[in-house]
Amino acid sequence: MPLLQHLCQLLNDSSLGTMIRESDYAYSIIESVHVLAITLVVGTIAILDLRMLGVVLRPIAVTQIAQAVFPLTWTGFAVSFLSGFLLFWAESAKMYGNPSFRVKLILLALVGLNPLIFHSTVYRRVHEWESNDRTPWRARTAAIASLTLWSGIIIAGRAIAYF
Repeated sequence: MPLLQHLCQLLNDSSLGTMIRESDYAYSIIESVHVLAITLVVGTIAILDLRMLGVVLRPIAVTQIAQAVFPLTWTGFAVSFLSGFLLFWAESAKMYGNPSFRVKLILLALVGLNPLIFHSTVYRRVHEWESNDRTPWRARTAAIASLTLWSGIIIAGRAIAYF
């Protein structure tokens, strides 16, 4: 048995994994918290992405929107990460071979790279373009990539239950 599969089986068979999986309420509550946290993450990110695409809030500077939404985004991310890890813990043996779960992890890695690249390139000069109705093409490309990747993550997350 490969090491990663063995670790997944250990998590799955642990007392915490078993408790979450077999509880009448724990798994459902954690899953509900996870969905609400993802809604917070994606909702706040979408506001910024749609602003960079010039669809919403054009009179407001990009940095002003970012400052307003980032605390909520990071809070949602922390809660979704923790709740997602608990869900994984409860069913890690099943998740190991689930193609939708693997796709979701790949998309999560890509969606993490997107802002890293964005903030280390085009966002460094945000004060030059943040008040323009039309943002630079690289900012728009990052926004489209973000919206696309987050949509894929949500779809892959929902598909986990069907594989």
